[in-house]
Amino acid sequence: MRLKSVHNVSPQLHSWMRDIREKIHQNPELSFEEFSTAALIKQNLGEIGVNSIQQVAGTGVVAEIGTSGSSVVVGLRADMDALPVTEETGLEYASIVPGIMHCCGHDGHVAMLLGAAVILKEMEISGRVRLIFQPAEEKGNGAEKMIEEGVVDGLAAMFGGHIDTHYETGVITVDEGIICAYADPFCIQLSGSSGHAARPHECTDVIVAAAFLITSLQSLVSREIDPNHAAVLTIGKIRAGETHNVIAGKALIEGTIRSTHPQTRERMLSGLKRMVKGFSFQYAVEAELHFSHVMPAVDNNCLAASTARVAARNVVPEGNVVSQGPSSLGGEDFAFYLKEVPGCMVRFGAKVSGEAGPAHSPTFLFDDDVLSVGASWYAEVALVFHQEQRKK
Repeated sequence: MRLKSVHNVSPQLHSWMRDIREKIHQNPELSFEEFSTAALIKQNLGEIGVNSIQQVAGTGVVAEIGTSGSSVVVGLRADMDALPVTEETGLEYASIVPGIMHCCGHDGHVAMLLGAAVILKEMEISGRVRLIFQPAEEKGNGAEKMIEEGVVDGLAAMFGGHIDTHYETGVITVDEGIICAYADPFCIQLSGSSGHAARPHECTDVIVAAAFLITSLQSLVSREIDPNHAAVLTIGKIRAGETHNVIAGKALIEGTIRSTHPQTRERMLSGLKRMVKGFSFQYAVEAELHFSHVMPAVDNNCLAASTARVAARNVVPEGNVVSQGPSSLGGEDFAFYLKEVPGCMVRFGAKVSGEAGPAHSPTFLFDDDVLSVGASWYAEVALVFHQEQRKK
């Protein structure tokens, strides 16, 4: 695909970004452990002549480029952490770190934003641009840590993008409003009494109780939520028991609720509380429900989305700028930035041919050509934003 932007990505720049992406992919780091990634980012920023570089929130990196005298600053964000997944892609640059893999495209996001920095430096953009390389998106609290350390202070707007292999390379999705779900992680601790497997009447079996609860919770979505409003409840972890002939007296259930409508979210949360309370009486177990680190929905600002759309149409053919359709039920901590400043997150199509797994799977792959699309859009959206500001 040939980009039509006036600041097209050269083959040399694309190769440079690809090399960076491969280095990061081969050496993935988990949330708040991205020290080598941060060092690589700082090294490359320095080599292209970016001097204003800070390391914040432990492993985050922030830099500014553009006209130092300008009072208007626009933020561009890329996340940088990997996941605890064992890679099975067979790539030449596959992860060499056991049990850790970049399987969500964050290695590509870092390379894109560095590429955008090269473009913006060459353009000598009129206006300030803050480059934000954020740790711990997968953990869900990296953005909050960055905000606490002042990375959004003085920002007029914030833009971000995410690789998405559901769309063809060269497609950019832009939408107003909610594009990613509210995410409400929870855990349920069950306490009964243990004993001999042959004498269940002398015990309170929490495994049987847990199995009943897990199955019953699915009725929250199927019977209590408006079918026109998306929601999902997933149990991702259960831990109970030690051996085959002992009835377990304790169990831990961990899950998440995802929703894209405020009223649906409230009904799901209140319903979960009600069912856990009722279940404890029914099965004579103690049940404690805890919520941890609630993540708001990514709610794109209308004006920022308009800017993002103009930039996308300057980078790819107009027919390739599309809506993602219904909101994703995935969580994304870019949402925390949008609580502080107006902004917009887009998706970059990066579908690959043949067999490839989805995001967060050990066989996840994306098309490297997306690096040029993303870098060009990041640079263009900063340019368009400043142009629009000067017209006001």
